Amino acid sequence: MRRPRAKSALRGGLQRPGADPCLYSGPLHRADVPLAAPDADHPAHSQSLRRELYLFALYRVLESALLALVVFSPAGALIGTMHLPALAQGVAVAYLVLSLGLLMHARRLPGGFVPHVVAGISIDIVVVLLATHAMPGAGPGIALMLVFNIAAASLFLSMRWSMAFATAASLALGGEYIWDRVEQVHAYRPLAEVLMFSVGYFAVAALMHHLGRQVRTTQLLADQRGAEAANLAEINELIIRRMRTGVMLVDGGGRVRMANEAAQLLLRDEEDRDDHGMHGKELAKVAPELAMRLAQWLQDGQQNEMPMACGTGQTDVLPRFARLLATSDSTLVFLDDTSLLSRRAESLTLAAMGRFSASLAHEIRNPLAAISYATQLLEESHDLSTSDRRLLQIIHQQCLRTNGIVESVLGLARRERAKPERIDLVNFARHFIEEYRLIVPEDNAQIRVTGDLARLPVMFDPRHLQQIVTALVNNAVRYGHLPGEKPRIALHLEEEDRTPRISILDRGPGIPEAVASQLFRPFFTTSENGTGLGLYIAHELCRANEAELEYVSVPGGGACFRVTLPPQHALLRT
Repeated sequence: MRRPRAKSALRGGLQRPGADPCLYSGPLHRADVPLAAPDADHPAHSQSLRRELYLFALYRVLESALLALVVFSPAGALIGTMHLPALAQGVAVAYLVLSLGLLMHARRLPGGFVPHVVAGISIDIVVVLLATHAMPGAGPGIALMLVFNIAAASLFLSMRWSMAFATAASLALGGEYIWDRVEQVHAYRPLAEVLMFSVGYFAVAALMHHLGRQVRTTQLLADQRGAEAANLAEINELIIRRMRTGVMLVDGGGRVRMANEAAQLLLRDEEDRDDHGMHGKELAKVAPELAMRLAQWLQDGQQNEMPMACGTGQTDVLPRFARLLATSDSTLVFLDDTSLLSRRAESLTLAAMGRFSASLAHEIRNPLAAISYATQLLEESHDLSTSDRRLLQIIHQQCLRTNGIVESVLGLARRERAKPERIDLVNFARHFIEEYRLIVPEDNAQIRVTGDLARLPVMFDPRHLQQIVTALVNNAVRYGHLPGEKPRIALHLEEEDRTPRISILDRGPGIPEAVASQLFRPFFTTSENGTGLGLYIAHELCRANEAELEYVSVPGGGACFRVTLPPQHALLRT
């Protein structure tokens, strides 16, 4: 649904070129806004003005019909003898026809309200002049009906034009008074009556003009505030929709009235993949355990602090409840992803352990370097036996292995917090292969990108992604091939339910099930020369970027390490 846009409140501050002079165009401010008629270009004002003008024309038809009834029916005898019956009948018929014409014109009037009002009030004044002279007995009533016409016209016109028509009406009554004195055919109307009607015309014109100005000022301010409120509502809706905390609104009947994207991602099941979201669905069907906790909270008012598993991924979620209003039966449900909080806590713990490990590694490197240097010096001696030289080689190899572990620990300790950026995973994979072939020629290992995606936007730290893919590809080059064969590695890119994935596959012997469960443990390795930290560091880098690294067995042989990146939202894909 399209909402109204806020318009500037200073629109009427200056008169536009070619604007109707009957429309007031003075300065507009909060204390005094002397508007006589709203801007016809404003849709709300134009519709309101057209409705008021139509009602005014409809009232004029009622006046003309009443005048015709008095002239052509026996009831006219109640007001006395007509002075000029033919003139009265002609005026009544003409006024009725013109009133109907003005009514039709007001109904189809697209704009230009002022000429219509000017024409209508001019006709009213002429009719009052002629009808009062033709029917002296009905003169006071006819003059009284003109009061409403002048008042209604003042709502549409500026003060200058309102006073002008009040003057014209007073001159018409004065002219008719002089006309009666000249003809001397019936009793004269008191001059005081003419003066009182004239004063009434001026008073009602000024009062209604002021009232109309205040009403339109209030309407203009209300439209502006309404547009601002609509814009604020859109901003609030956008903020709530993009919050990481899930937010839901559940009514008294247990139906979901609103749920932001985070709540839908946390609670959505595999069978619930429609585009209509959760609006209007029963909470008991969407999340039965959450519905039970809500019912318990409504009964005793106690918050359950135990996390609950929700959605297909069985994400740990901690629900919190709050009343929307004190007298409302609707409830706000806040869903906190505790697994995300746990990962952040683990990340902080690992950072502290990394700093401790770094200081410890520095202390180890000094004696390790001394041992390695002493071993090299001993190997230069010519008095060593073969068995002693073999022992020195073992010492030297273990020094190199220990130094590799120290370097890996230092690299893990120096790891900074993830800084996600928007990158295209397809272009990243292609550039990675081009750079990797500079280190490992294609004759030694065949690497290619698979998948039919033209582009796959993701949010990830590019340095971490480079380090993760490099570690996985190095493992595949080293272990992912059969004896005597060249490693064949594929970087497979795919997307399922807005969740991007990159898989590193090889054609090697695979990994036994007993070993697969321990792959990502630190310092676990099946190689004599390995440190056992490569996969662990890659796994921790994935967790720092809210991604998941897992090993997937391949039935046809080989190994597959799959990186599942965070789900992508609509803003990222535009």
